[in-house]
Amino acid sequence: MKILAIIPACEGSRSLPNKNLRIINGKPMIYYAIRNAMSSHYITDVLVTTNSKEILLIASQMGAIAKEREEALCSPAVSLDKVVYTVGQDIDFSEYSYVITMQSISPTLKVSTLDDAIGLCISKDYDTMISVTNRANFYWRRENHQVDPLQSTRMNKHSLPPFYMETGAFLITKPQFITENSRIGNRCELYELKEQEAIDVFSFGDLRQAENILSEKSVAFYVNGNNQRGMGHIYRVFQLADEFFSKPDIYYDIHQTTREMFGKTTHNLIPVDGLDDLYQRVKQNKYDIFINDILSTSADYMQALKDCNPDGKIINFEDEGSGASLADLVFNALYEEKIAKNVKVGTDYFIASKLFLLYEPIEIREKVTNVLVTFGGADPQNYTDRILQIIENSNYAAINFWIVIGRAKSNYEQLLHSSYPANINMLYNINNMPEIMSKCDIAITSRGRTGFELALLGIPTISMAQNERETKHDFMNESNGFIYLGKNPSDEMIEFSLGRLISMKQSGRMEMQLKMLKKNLRNGRKHIMNLIDNL
Repeated sequence: MKILAIIPACEGSRSLPNKNLRIINGKPMIYYAIRNAMSSHYITDVLVTTNSKEILLIASQMGAIAKEREEALCSPAVSLDKVVYTVGQDIDFSEYSYVITMQSISPTLKVSTLDDAIGLCISKDYDTMISVTNRANFYWRRENHQVDPLQSTRMNKHSLPPFYMETGAFLITKPQFITENSRIGNRCELYELKEQEAIDVFSFGDLRQAENILSEKSVAFYVNGNNQRGMGHIYRVFQLADEFFSKPDIYYDIHQTTREMFGKTTHNLIPVDGLDDLYQRVKQNKYDIFINDILSTSADYMQALKDCNPDGKIINFEDEGSGASLADLVFNALYEEKIAKNVKVGTDYFIASKLFLLYEPIEIREKVTNVLVTFGGADPQNYTDRILQIIENSNYAAINFWIVIGRAKSNYEQLLHSSYPANINMLYNINNMPEIMSKCDIAITSRGRTGFELALLGIPTISMAQNERETKHDFMNESNGFIYLGKNPSDEMIEFSLGRLISMKQSGRMEMQLKMLKKNLRNGRKHIMNLIDNL
């Protein structure tokens, strides 16, 4: 069976000059249609008809038949039917079982989709098959100055019946149905494309969308969170996952993390039964980018990951292990001193939650009346419990305390159901942390990502390390506007520091805020994505 693909591609376009030669993901747009046709298992001959010398050269270089088209056939007024019909004056269409028109304006079509459509057309003996996209929506028409809806009943958009629109991806037809005015046979079928493959480039916006799709990378994350490790890694993965123009796979180890730790989400969460299971899945799926947010990695782990995904790039967060040197990039916002070429450190790489970007720094008021107490999702040192014992004293009755407890804290139920003075407000697993923070004058927290969020809002803060790792986190120190107490300070030191900050003059707290706001904490995701995109 012989099948001919005809690719029409004129050089003129008023709305998008040099459209067919525009570079998309490193290749001219015409390249993608020719490549798909040349790569098809079914198509035996590929012909490009054009009035462009450059397109003729590209077609010849790629192994297609390059046919120069008369200028008279390049006018916008000339139908595609006539262009295809005219090709048949020089080539005997009767030699072919099917003739396929493939327009260059559909660069995101995949070869596998094209072949699936051709195979279906052959097996079902259709006369014609046309690529379409479902554009079900609420449509209106105007007639004699009167507007009327096409749908008689208003309903949820997802409940509307299909409304198909042709795309330029392909029109497959038996040659006997090709005339100057039509390419449609008697037994016609529609082939619905996925949304990303149904892009027809007519405007600069379409061009940008096609670029985003064609440059899209397959991405996976490996992350774990629990009572000991905290929840910050999961939060960061969710923030970064939304920066890609694709839906990444997010792996987690069932022996370290439960599904409940991720909360309510539509992200593609994949549980794995240990590292061997992870390696097997990565080897099977292959990823352009694999991101670890699991703290320090071992050299054995990183080498095994490279062996099962040799062409992929590996990016790690907060990795101080022996495997860090094997990563293509390591990001650690919590440290200031750069230790290796592949390690990016400092506040430029902090990823702030989207909600925080909507809030401005707080106003430093004359007196402290609201204090935030929050120690992340787990609080393994039980700082929350210790501070509650301190502030239950009547000396603090004039101060409102907002105690935020994370869902990973082991005794959260006991704390929530205990009785406290009226000035102590217990909050559990809240959704809008910046809203709570912005109402407070000062804060007490550990030495993780929450400290960055408080600094972004300019809230003078007391900080304590939860573990040895946090003692090395450089950002939360006096020079950046924090009062740092070290790991596991005494109750006396905590109470003294709290009293000091509450009674501190407005000017002193304003000075702390100015130190915090000198750091740029709002553009971390942009800095990180720029580096990832350039790998």
